[in-house]
Amino acid sequence: MKRVRRHILVRAPGKLFVLGEYAVLDGGSACVAAVDRGVSCRVRAGDKLTTPTGDTRFVAAALAAVQAPTRQYLFDHWNPVDLPDKPGFGGSAAATVAAVAAGLVANMVRFEHELWATVEDLAVAVHHRVQGSGSGLDVRASARGGFNHFAGDAVTPLPTPELVAVWSGRSAQTGPRVARYLAWAAAERTRFRAESDALAEGWVADPVAALREGRLLLERALRLAGVDYRTPGLDRIAALAAEHGGAAKPSGAGGGDVAVAVIPDPDARAAFAAACDAEGLTPIPVQVVPGVSLD
Repeated sequence: MKRVRRHILVRAPGKLFVLGEYAVLDGGSACVAAVDRGVSCRVRAGDKLTTPTGDTRFVAAALAAVQAPTRQYLFDHWNPVDLPDKPGFGGSAAATVAAVAAGLVANMVRFEHELWATVEDLAVAVHHRVQGSGSGLDVRASARGGFNHFAGDAVTPLPTPELVAVWSGRSAQTGPRVARYLAWAAAERTRFRAESDALAEGWVADPVAALREGRLLLERALRLAGVDYRTPGLDRIAALAAEHGGAAKPSGAGGGDVAVAVIPDPDARAAFAAACDAEGLTPIPVQVVPGVSLD
């Protein structure tokens, strides 16, 4: 077995929730894609820890959890988006995954299996401890990569879709929306979860219908829960997707940030992206990619 290198670049992808947002907070299932918008960490000799934002909470906790030796751990955006506000591709989750992997590499850990299998559980535990909440699926998606259906401990790889991410024009805070949802009556959340799970199960049979119905379900449920979910930008992206033979919905907590679209026809997909761009709704190219990796 090869000895891992001491000087290395770790990359951890970001995520796009396609179906299952909010329901996962009550144990529901979800379809989540790992995409090429994430976090990197370069490990070098020395003693330094840097992040692009100066926030080291997640990476410092992750490095401590694996007893990472003294090195330079230089974190950076991987394939960043040039926008005034930062789109939500799960940066803290990707950073935690990258930090766990970097610390293990620096400790010269020999990987008996794929890297994600060693990193996943550790990163989920660290991220939950620092954040204090969350389903952990953003972390699991970053560690594993690909496009997967998560249902409890079961993970089923799905055919890789051609996804289009579109910036809605404004950022959004997840925490207050999640808190409002969790204050909703438990019985209502249980019914919502069952409907959401059924849509996630039906993704393979008809992705466009599943995405369209997923948006409508979330709009109805979150209106009842008192969550500020819809915005004019998100509504317009969904309308443009429908006009081009597909569907779109917010990816994540809503209230702004990024929408994810599926447009089956390649020419219609390009026309949809151009139509969004013409209205100031910026398409963000994304590719579904493997999980945490070493270069």
